[in-house]
Amino acid sequence: MNNLILLPMLLPILAGVTLIFLRTFGRLQAWFSIAVMVSVAAISTFLLHTIQTEGILRLDFGGWAPPFGILFVADSFSLLLVLTTSVVALVCLLYALFTTGKLLESMYFYPTVLFLIAGVNGSFLTGDLFNLFVCFEVMLLSSYVLLTLGGSKRQLREAVKYVAINIVSSWFFLVALAYLYGTVGTLNMAHIAIRVAEAGQGPLLTTISIVFLTVFSLKAGLLLYFWLPGSYSTPPTVVSALFGALLTKVGIYALFRVFSLIFNHHPDITHTIIGVMAALTLIGGSLGAIAYNDIRKIAAYNIVISVGFLLVGLAVFTPEAIEGAVYYLIHDMVAKALLFLLIGTMISMTDTTQLSQMSGLMKNYPLLGWSFFIAMLSLAGIPPLSGFIGKVLISQGAIAGGNYVLLALALLSSLFVLYSLLRIFKSSFWGETIISKEDQVPLQNRFLVPTLILVLLTFGIGFGTESLSVYVTDAADTLMNPDVYTDAILEGDGQ
Repeated sequence: MNNLILLPMLLPILAGVTLIFLRTFGRLQAWFSIAVMVSVAAISTFLLHTIQTEGILRLDFGGWAPPFGILFVADSFSLLLVLTTSVVALVCLLYALFTTGKLLESMYFYPTVLFLIAGVNGSFLTGDLFNLFVCFEVMLLSSYVLLTLGGSKRQLREAVKYVAINIVSSWFFLVALAYLYGTVGTLNMAHIAIRVAEAGQGPLLTTISIVFLTVFSLKAGLLLYFWLPGSYSTPPTVVSALFGALLTKVGIYALFRVFSLIFNHHPDITHTIIGVMAALTLIGGSLGAIAYNDIRKIAAYNIVISVGFLLVGLAVFTPEAIEGAVYYLIHDMVAKALLFLLIGTMISMTDTTQLSQMSGLMKNYPLLGWSFFIAMLSLAGIPPLSGFIGKVLISQGAIAGGNYVLLALALLSSLFVLYSLLRIFKSSFWGETIISKEDQVPLQNRFLVPTLILVLLTFGIGFGTESLSVYVTDAADTLMNPDVYTDAILEGDGQ
């Protein structure tokens, strides 16, 4: 049973290696990748259900029991994100199947995407900080390749910035690991939590925690997001969708895991800093979302806003806020993939990214227009779509914790999200039609199948909140009660 925990990372790696030797068979690569994601999603669903009856699962590599060996841990929080990652990747691969040309297929696109997913899933499942670093690097190396596919001058310029930032953050990650190991003598997350609780989170450990906060903030785009809008707006559409849906979420996951499990003893310092960074991120992202005329830049700044909103939940750190953050994290992975796929389709139809050069698309592409309208409402948190319940719970948590400034900024940012996307909807889909029926670029229905799947998902998450609640509540309970996690790791059976 526990051996299944490894498969969400192992299957994409094995499939990716296999597809390297099938470079010329584009359609075969696509269908094989899709089959792998279906398998990973099925395994994740089974494990998520199993956790509710058997508790947190762990897999000890080489038979070495914690804290001495490498291990993978599956709890509700990590499995919810693995499942969502698999579903989003599956939909993005379907989009690639319908839209990607032979040139991109021959550039190892599908193997690289699978390696990226392996790194993301490994980051969610690992139980020690050094292997979190390793999985981060697997994900980042894959993202470097995907970012440069196409080789345009703008892509390469943004790639240099992206690579430089991540090299610096990875160096700081190693420095933080070295100091932490020198202080507590272990890198197993459950064991670190026990050692820190026993010794007390003194000035040295608090300083180390701030270094980790800096590292994960760079990865997540929290405050230090200056690299994100350019990097996420230059690659091909399907790559932008994967980046927008998944990459920042790994940094957010690390922040939630580390600052709920390990460095939770001085929230007046660490969580206050997170709150200030979240507030500044909400302000910067909101201003950026309304400042640009480039629809891809607007979408990228909406990622920044969502990062700030999610970290409000961690800064508040009440049961309602954490539960809301888990709901919102799942929603945002689906909704951001939907937003970027829709915007990419709009660009392919009009051959421009500028709002001023788009108008009247609703007449020629009504299904695309109404799909964008639903995505807009979902991201703004309008009921009954998927973004509503997370925003309500985070707001309730902020009220319960007396964090009224964060609450006001979070709610105000939702208005900026709505306004920025409403600008796109109004300017691009309404008004005088620029392209006649005779001159319009044909949009085949199969191109919209992946986006319609995501539209149904955002409805499904909204209407299925009660069905999800058992898993989300368990995830929030694990984050709020570190003993649940540490007892399962250090006392449970990992075979």
